[in-house]
Amino acid sequence: MEFAPQRPVPVFPLPNAVLFPGVLLPLHIFELRYRTMVRDALSGERMVVMALLRPGWERDYYGNPEYYPLGCLGRFEEVEWLYNDCYNLKLRGVSRVRIGRLDREFPYRTARVSLTPQAPMSEDDPLVQSECHALLEAYRRLAGEKALVPPEGKPLDPQVGYERVVNTLCTFLTLDAQEKLAMLEMDSVLERGRRLRELIERQSHGGEGAAPPRGGN
Repeated sequence: MEFAPQRPVPVFPLPNAVLFPGVLLPLHIFELRYRTMVRDALSGERMVVMALLRPGWERDYYGNPEYYPLGCLGRFEEVEWLYNDCYNLKLRGVSRVRIGRLDREFPYRTARVSLTPQAPMSEDDPLVQSECHALLEAYRRLAGEKALVPPEGKPLDPQVGYERVVNTLCTFLTLDAQEKLAMLEMDSVLERGRRLRELIERQSHGGEGAAPPRGGN
Protein backbone atom coordinates (compact mmCIF):
# COMPACT_ATOMS: atom_id res chain seq x y z
CA MET A 1 0.00 0.00 0.00
CA GLU A 2 1.28 3.47 -0.88
CA PHE A 3 2.53 5.58 1.99
CA ALA A 4 0.27 8.46 2.97
CA PRO A 5 2.09 11.46 4.50
CA GLN A 6 1.21 12.01 8.11
CA ARG A 7 1.90 15.74 8.05
CA PRO A 8 1.37 18.65 5.64
CA VAL A 9 3.59 18.30 2.57
CA PRO A 10 5.58 21.08 0.84
CA VAL A 11 3.98 22.11 -2.46
CA PHE A 12 6.37 22.65 -5.39
CA PRO A 13 4.36 24.27 -8.21
CA LEU A 14 5.88 24.66 -11.67
CA PRO A 15 4.46 26.08 -14.92
CA ASN A 16 5.43 23.28 -17.32
CA ALA A 17 6.40 20.09 -15.46
CA VAL A 18 4.04 17.26 -14.50
CA LEU A 19 5.38 14.30 -12.51
CA PHE A 20 3.86 10.81 -12.81
CA PRO A 21 4.00 7.90 -10.33
CA GLY A 22 7.08 5.68 -10.54
CA VAL A 23 9.10 8.14 -12.64
CA LEU A 24 12.46 9.61 -11.58
CA LEU A 25 12.65 13.32 -12.42
CA PRO A 26 15.90 15.36 -12.21
CA LEU A 27 15.43 18.89 -10.87
CA HIS A 28 17.68 21.88 -10.26
CA ILE A 29 16.56 23.95 -7.26
CA PHE A 30 17.82 27.53 -7.19
CA GLU A 31 15.10 29.81 -5.75
CA LEU A 32 15.68 30.68 -2.08
CA ARG A 33 12.21 29.59 -0.95
CA TYR A 34 12.55 26.22 -2.63
CA ARG A 35 16.09 25.68 -1.36
CA THR A 36 14.56 26.19 2.09
CA MET A 37 11.83 23.72 1.13
CA VAL A 38 14.41 21.06 0.21
CA ARG A 39 16.29 21.49 3.49
CA ASP A 40 13.08 21.23 5.50
CA ALA A 41 11.89 18.19 3.56
CA LEU A 42 15.21 16.43 4.08
CA SER A 43 14.79 16.76 7.84
CA GLY A 44 11.28 15.26 7.62
CA GLU A 45 9.62 12.71 5.34
CA ARG A 46 11.74 13.66 2.27
CA MET A 47 8.58 14.34 0.28
CA VAL A 48 7.10 17.17 -1.74
CA VAL A 49 4.05 17.33 -3.97
CA MET A 50 4.55 18.65 -7.50
CA ALA A 51 1.67 20.73 -8.83
CA LEU A 52 1.01 22.47 -12.14
CA LEU A 53 0.48 26.23 -12.03
CA ARG A 54 -2.75 27.57 -13.52
CA PRO A 55 -2.64 29.94 -16.52
CA GLY A 56 -1.81 33.49 -15.49
CA TRP A 57 0.83 32.39 -12.99
CA GLU A 58 3.28 34.94 -14.42
CA ARG A 59 1.42 37.81 -12.73
CA ASP A 60 2.11 36.45 -9.25
CA TYR A 61 4.96 33.95 -9.63
CA TYR A 62 6.96 35.32 -6.69
CA GLY A 63 3.83 35.42 -4.57
CA ASN A 64 1.41 32.49 -4.38
CA PRO A 65 -0.04 31.82 -7.85
CA GLU A 66 -2.86 29.30 -8.08
CA TYR A 67 -2.19 25.67 -9.00
CA TYR A 68 -4.37 22.72 -9.99
CA PRO A 69 -5.55 20.52 -7.10
CA LEU A 70 -4.33 17.23 -8.60
CA GLY A 71 -0.59 16.64 -8.28
CA CYS A 72 1.96 13.90 -7.75
CA LEU A 73 3.63 13.14 -4.47
CA GLY A 74 7.38 12.68 -4.88
CA ARG A 75 10.17 11.38 -2.65
CA PHE A 76 13.79 12.58 -2.81
CA GLU A 77 16.01 9.71 -3.96
CA GLU A 78 19.22 11.64 -4.63
CA VAL A 79 20.18 15.10 -3.39
CA GLU A 80 23.37 16.96 -4.33
CA TRP A 81 24.19 20.19 -2.52
CA LEU A 82 26.09 22.63 -4.77
CA TYR A 83 28.72 25.21 -3.88
CA ASN A 84 26.29 28.09 -4.53
CA ASP A 85 23.79 26.63 -2.03
CA CYS A 86 21.56 25.31 -4.80
CA TYR A 87 20.56 21.66 -5.22
CA ASN A 88 20.46 19.04 -7.91
CA LEU A 89 18.05 16.30 -6.94
CA LYS A 90 16.13 13.36 -8.30
CA LEU A 91 12.51 13.08 -7.30
CA ARG A 92 10.66 9.77 -7.59
CA GLY A 93 6.91 9.97 -8.23
CA VAL A 94 5.02 8.05 -5.54
CA SER A 95 1.30 8.57 -6.05
CA ARG A 96 -1.29 10.89 -7.50
CA VAL A 97 -2.71 13.11 -4.78
CA ARG A 98 -5.40 15.70 -4.22
CA ILE A 99 -3.96 18.81 -2.63
CA GLY A 100 -6.20 19.99 0.17
CA ARG A 101 -6.22 22.75 2.73
CA LEU A 102 -3.11 24.91 2.98
CA ASP A 103 -1.28 24.62 6.26
CA ARG A 104 1.02 27.60 5.62
CA GLU A 105 1.95 29.95 2.78
CA PHE A 106 5.41 31.36 3.62
CA PRO A 107 8.23 30.97 2.66
CA TYR A 108 6.69 28.14 0.62
CA ARG A 109 3.30 26.51 0.78
CA THR A 110 2.48 23.30 2.61
CA ALA A 111 -0.80 21.42 2.39
CA ARG A 112 -2.58 18.28 3.45
CA VAL A 113 -2.82 15.71 0.66
CA SER A 114 -4.93 12.63 0.07
CA LEU A 115 -3.84 9.72 -2.12
CA THR A 116 -5.70 9.18 -5.39
CA PRO A 117 -5.09 5.52 -6.35
CA GLN A 118 -5.15 4.35 -9.94
CA ALA A 119 -7.46 1.62 -11.20
CA PRO A 120 -6.02 -1.89 -10.65
CA MET A 121 -4.15 -3.36 -13.60
CA SER A 122 -2.22 -6.58 -14.16
CA GLU A 123 1.07 -6.33 -16.05
CA ASP A 124 0.59 -10.02 -16.99
CA ASP A 125 -2.65 -9.29 -18.86
CA PRO A 126 -2.07 -10.07 -22.60
CA LEU A 127 -3.99 -6.89 -23.50
CA VAL A 128 -1.68 -4.80 -21.32
CA GLN A 129 1.40 -6.44 -22.85
CA SER A 130 0.05 -5.84 -26.36
CA GLU A 131 -0.60 -2.17 -25.56
CA CYS A 132 2.94 -1.85 -24.19
CA HIS A 133 4.52 -3.17 -27.39
CA ALA A 134 2.26 -0.97 -29.56
CA LEU A 135 3.12 2.16 -27.55
CA LEU A 136 6.87 1.48 -27.67
CA GLU A 137 6.73 0.77 -31.40
CA ALA A 138 4.88 4.05 -32.04
CA TYR A 139 7.33 5.97 -29.86
CA ARG A 140 10.42 4.49 -31.56
CA ARG A 141 9.05 5.44 -34.98
CA LEU A 142 8.72 9.00 -33.73
CA ALA A 143 11.97 9.28 -31.79
CA GLY A 144 14.33 7.27 -33.97
CA GLU A 145 17.90 7.68 -32.77
CA LYS A 146 16.76 10.23 -30.17
CA ALA A 147 14.95 7.56 -28.15
CA LEU A 148 14.67 8.45 -24.49
CA VAL A 149 16.98 6.92 -21.90
CA PRO A 150 15.37 7.63 -18.48
CA PRO A 151 17.45 8.98 -15.55
CA GLU A 152 17.85 5.41 -14.26
CA GLY A 153 20.01 4.77 -17.33
CA LYS A 154 17.96 1.81 -18.59
CA PRO A 155 16.26 2.10 -22.02
CA LEU A 156 12.50 1.75 -22.11
CA ASP A 157 11.37 -1.76 -23.02
CA PRO A 158 8.50 -4.09 -22.06
CA GLN A 159 10.55 -5.52 -19.19
CA VAL A 160 10.10 -2.35 -17.12
CA GLY A 161 6.32 -2.75 -17.28
CA TYR A 162 3.55 -0.93 -19.08
CA GLU A 163 2.79 1.54 -16.30
CA ARG A 164 6.44 2.63 -16.09
CA VAL A 165 6.65 3.01 -19.88
CA VAL A 166 3.47 5.09 -20.03
CA ASN A 167 4.32 7.32 -17.09
CA THR A 168 7.92 7.86 -18.19
CA LEU A 169 6.87 8.97 -21.66
CA CYS A 170 4.13 11.19 -20.20
CA THR A 171 6.72 12.90 -17.99
CA PHE A 172 9.50 13.44 -20.54
CA LEU A 173 7.89 13.81 -23.96
CA THR A 174 7.43 17.35 -25.22
CA LEU A 175 3.70 17.71 -24.62
CA ASP A 176 1.50 20.58 -23.60
CA ALA A 177 1.45 20.71 -19.79
CA GLN A 178 -2.36 20.80 -19.76
CA GLU A 179 -2.42 17.61 -21.82
CA LYS A 180 -0.02 15.96 -19.37
CA LEU A 181 -2.24 16.95 -16.45
CA ALA A 182 -5.30 15.57 -18.27
CA MET A 183 -3.51 12.22 -18.61
CA LEU A 184 -2.43 12.28 -14.96
CA GLU A 185 -6.11 12.70 -14.07
CA MET A 186 -7.01 9.45 -15.85
CA ASP A 187 -7.61 6.70 -13.30
CA SER A 188 -6.87 3.99 -15.88
CA VAL A 189 -3.26 3.49 -17.01
CA LEU A 190 -4.63 1.75 -20.12
CA GLU A 191 -6.64 4.83 -21.06
CA ARG A 192 -3.62 7.02 -20.39
CA GLY A 193 -1.40 4.86 -22.57
CA ARG A 194 -3.90 4.80 -25.42
CA ARG A 195 -4.25 8.56 -25.32
CA LEU A 196 -0.48 8.91 -25.34
CA ARG A 197 -0.13 6.54 -28.31
CA GLU A 198 -2.78 8.54 -30.17
CA LEU A 199 -0.76 11.74 -29.63
CA ILE A 200 2.48 10.05 -30.72
CA GLU A 201 0.93 8.56 -33.87
CA ARG A 202 -0.60 11.90 -34.77
CA GLN A 203 2.83 13.52 -34.51
CA SER A 204 4.39 10.74 -36.58
CA HIS A 205 1.93 11.52 -39.36
CA GLY A 206 2.69 15.23 -39.30
CA GLY A 207 -0.03 16.44 -36.95
CA GLU A 208 0.30 18.15 -33.58
CA GLY A 209 0.92 16.07 -30.48
CA ALA A 210 3.89 14.48 -28.84
CA ALA A 211 7.46 15.18 -29.87
CA PRO A 212 10.74 13.52 -28.87
CA PRO A 213 12.13 14.72 -25.55
CA ARG A 214 14.40 17.74 -25.54
CA GLY A 215 17.99 17.11 -24.53
CA GLY A 216 19.18 18.17 -21.09
CA ASN A 217 17.40 19.71 -18.10
